[in-house]
Formats: sequence, structure tokens, C-alpha cells
Amino acid sequence: MMSKTKYSFLNGFEFKSGLKVKNRIVIPPMTEASGFEDGSITSDELRYFKIHSGGVGLFISPVANVSENGKGFEGELSITDDRFLPGLTKMASAMKQNGTKAVLQIFHAGRMSNSKILRGEQTVSASAVAAERPNAETPRELTNDEIEQIITDFGEATRRAIEAGFDGIELHGANTYLLQQFFSPHSNRRTDKWGGSVEKRMTFALEVIKTCHTMVEKYADRPFLIGYRLSPEEIENPGIRMADTLQFIDTLCNQPIDYLHISMGYAWRTSLNDESDTEPLILKIKRQVAGRLPLISVGSVEKPTDAQKVMDAGLDFVALGREMLREPNWVQKVENNDEAAIRYTISTSDLDELGITPAMWNFLIVRLQSAMHVSNQPDYDKGLFNHKLAPHEGA
Repeated sequence: MMSKTKYSFLNGFEFKSGLKVKNRIVIPPMTEASGFEDGSITSDELRYFKIHSGGVGLFISPVANVSENGKGFEGELSITDDRFLPGLTKMASAMKQNGTKAVLQIFHAGRMSNSKILRGEQTVSASAVAAERPNAETPRELTNDEIEQIITDFGEATRRAIEAGFDGIELHGANTYLLQQFFSPHSNRRTDKWGGSVEKRMTFALEVIKTCHTMVEKYADRPFLIGYRLSPEEIENPGIRMADTLQFIDTLCNQPIDYLHISMGYAWRTSLNDESDTEPLILKIKRQVAGRLPLISVGSVEKPTDAQKVMDAGLDFVALGREMLREPNWVQKVENNDEAAIRYTISTSDLDELGITPAMWNFLIVRLQSAMHVSNQPDYDKGLFNHKLAPHEGA
């Protein structure tokens, strides 16, 4: 095995909770759309987790919904009820091969769903404002009692994640889902305690964090992480701007969370709204965090040199999304001085070997088009997403 001095991402890390990870490489949460209709886990998913685990320090799962009206797409995992615990327990075990730590991402999709997915029910959000996207349905504004119930649902999901044997949860406050919808002035037009000023728009997220932390204190008999994932900017007007995010991050650094995970399609992206500002957003965020929380950076990182560039900028963790689908043994090959064998393309002939189901592949190809580096198809220009939202946000 090669020396770990060449790449600092091979060094271990200990979180403030006491959880130790063997290296700084993370598999970010990636949709695989391969669960049963009711949200329970399939044997296909368990096989996928086993194939892709074992090398990385931290494996963050595809998202699971915490409320029945929080489902965002077909084939999504659910953690709404104790009946899912046997499957979730198998899932945690499958993700924890060879010392990899397993984090379960949880969310509520809010308005980023539709009445077809919700079997006839109307979507819900902070306010009755439709998303600016094709065929978006107008959601129903949540009542105060319903908001409190969703916060409780996040807490119950945390308890189940602890019982199932996960090493942590990640709150999905990115990619325009409900946690982000409450923070966004586009989707949150409320005038009560849940909306209005930047501070009031933080209230929902802070209450969710507080409830999840209470459950960790009550039920966890081992170090257990609470992570928070966010998208730094929106392009809608009104929408989240970098000044809002930096203020939010300053508040998040004082909350009982263990890390911040910044969701972008390109790790070095600059502002979506201010083309004159050429400083990468991740560096602005790092400066604001000022060492108070570990940071995970993600976005089109593929080669060991790409990952080391992120580490050299002072980030704590680097996540490889689509590259880990193509190459489950990325870490092992780097450790064994076998970088020449790392696969940077994916062949449709290898999907079964990689544990990628037809449902997941269809999701990837429809959503990400050419961004998968399919071996016998035209490739995409990574530079397209330096200054704009990518279809592969967070991977």
C-alpha cells in the first residue's frame, strides 16, 4: 500500500461527536429510484450499497422521506414508520462494509413533487407558490400544526436511523426541497413565525435540527452524526442569494450539527447571480465557517488530483458522486498505487456488475443526459456548469 502522505484525503478524521472515519472521501446522496412502491428497500438496492461501500470513509445514502406527503419521486425510500426498520437495518449493514460509516439522508420534498406521485394528494410547502419549472403544481400552504408534525416526523426518522444502525443522518436542506423552501423568499411568503425576515425563514430548519438533536441525545448509545446539506444560491427572483446563505451558515455553525455539505454540480462554481464575482462559492463559505464545522465539497470531482485540489483549498471532505458509480473501487485503487486502472467512463454493458438497476440508469440518463461519461456516447463539457446550475447538482 502506498504512503498516505501523497494524498491528504486518505487521512482519517474524527468528528466532534467522537465518530472516526478512515478517510476524507465521501459518497454523496444519489438518487437510485430503486425502492418498492411503498418506500421499503429492495434486494437490488442492498446489492448496490454493498458494491459501492468499503473504500470510502463516509457513505451518505439516497434520500428517504420522513412524511407520507413528503415523497418526491417514484422508487424513493421511506422512513415514515417503524415497519421500515427491518429493511433499513439491512441497508445500514450493507453500507458499512470494511469500516465505511453510513449516513442516512432524510427529507420532505414539499412542492418538488406532484399529485401523481402523492396518489392524488396536493403537494404542500411553506406557501402556495408553484416552483418555476415546467408543469409545476401549486402547493397548499402548510398550517402551523402541520409544520410542527413534519418537525416531529424528522425527529422520529432520526430515532429510526439510530435504531437501524446508521452512523448519522443528513438533513437535506438543498436542491429546492422543503427545508430549502422555508429558507427561500421565493417559496416562503409567510408572515408568521415561519417566514418574513432571513432570520424567520431559518426557523423551520433550526427547529428540525433541534428536534433531531434531542432524539440523538435520547436514543443514541454511540457517536451519531447530524449533517446539513444546502444549496448556496437560487436563480429565482426573489430567491436565496449568497448573502442570505452566509448569514444562515453563520447561524448553522452554532447549532448541534456535525458537518455542512455544500451541494453543487461543480465544486469550484462561482456565483450564479453575480458574474463579476470570480471567487468560488466554496471558498466564501469556508471563510464564513472559519473552522467551526467540517465542510464537505462536491461537484464533478473525478481524478485523485481533483480531490486533492479540494483538500489543498482547506476543505475537510471531498465527495465523489457520479465517479463512484463508475468506479466503486476508486479509493482502493488510489491506496494501492493503481490509479491507471481507475475507470472514468461507464459502459452500459457493465451496469449489472456496478449494481445499477434499470430504474436508476433511466433516472441518470433522463436527468443527467451526457454527464455520465458513457463510453460510446458523446461526452459533455464540464465547463458548461462553472457558472450555472447543473442537472447533476450535488454529484
